[in-house]
Amino acid sequence: MTVLVLTRASDATSDLVISELSDRGVPVHRLDHSDFPDRLTVGAHIDPEARGWSGIVRGQHRDLSLDEVRAVYYRRPSPPRTHPDLTEADARWAASEARAGFGGLLAALDCLWVNHPSRNAHAEIKPVALAAARRCGLDVPRTLITNDPADAREFVDSLPGRVAAYKGLGPGGPLGDDADAHALWTTQVRADEINDTVSLTAHQFQQWIPKAYEVRLTAVGRQLFAAEIHAGSDAARVDFRTDYDSLTYRPCDVPGSIAAGMNALLDDLQLRYAACDFLVSQDDGRWYLVDVNPNGQWAFIPELRAPITHALAALLGGHRP
Repeated sequence: MTVLVLTRASDATSDLVISELSDRGVPVHRLDHSDFPDRLTVGAHIDPEARGWSGIVRGQHRDLSLDEVRAVYYRRPSPPRTHPDLTEADARWAASEARAGFGGLLAALDCLWVNHPSRNAHAEIKPVALAAARRCGLDVPRTLITNDPADAREFVDSLPGRVAAYKGLGPGGPLGDDADAHALWTTQVRADEINDTVSLTAHQFQQWIPKAYEVRLTAVGRQLFAAEIHAGSDAARVDFRTDYDSLTYRPCDVPGSIAAGMNALLDDLQLRYAACDFLVSQDDGRWYLVDVNPNGQWAFIPELRAPITHALAALLGGHRP
């Protein structure tokens, strides 16, 4: 029985897990959606007596039987690649059919997923994730989602210090003149900085939490791995993603209430893996959840790289933590 790893050709994080699975003697098959249809051929069927799809994915060097997949590690596969001779309209149609057909067959695999793409997509919706966190007993900052400038100004004025964190709701940022998406970092905002352009789309404002540090808390099944993230620059203290070189990490314990809330959150969102970001208040040490990343990075914290690799390999290989 095989563990299927779905990711792009260059993915050092997946390489760690694949190497660990191989060391454990677990068969692994790596695929990327962009290999279809040029380098992959699929033939699958479903019969009246069958419980699901059967068939073969044929590659240039190896074949994969859909019946043999017992677990899928869904990392970051590329989109399907279409033939260069197709017109733009035909290429859009072909890519859509590839996602629905080839991607759909993989998504239909009845096995353990870490995580199923549909569960990732659900959990990546910020209003869904924050509501689930509250249901599960985790603290979140006061949050407003609005397109009303007056509501936004009133909300910010009501906060301690009369300052809010402005954060994007989606995975990317606005398009620049070059049509490429630009990263939208967390920024501080005051009421008098909010103008009428807020009315043009939805915006998220959160209570600004003066923090001692942040925590990246990674869950693999029922195992939790946490590290403090200490910012070494002004930019990183606002959004640590802006200056990774200034960061230092320190593994830390997880309070019992946070552990219980995290386990409940994974159950609520039907996830087996998540990387969550918490702000730890400098005033009272309270942990505030600000982001749920169902497919978040974890290998960037050196001290947790090996333990998380082992936990993922154990989960995918059939040993429940």
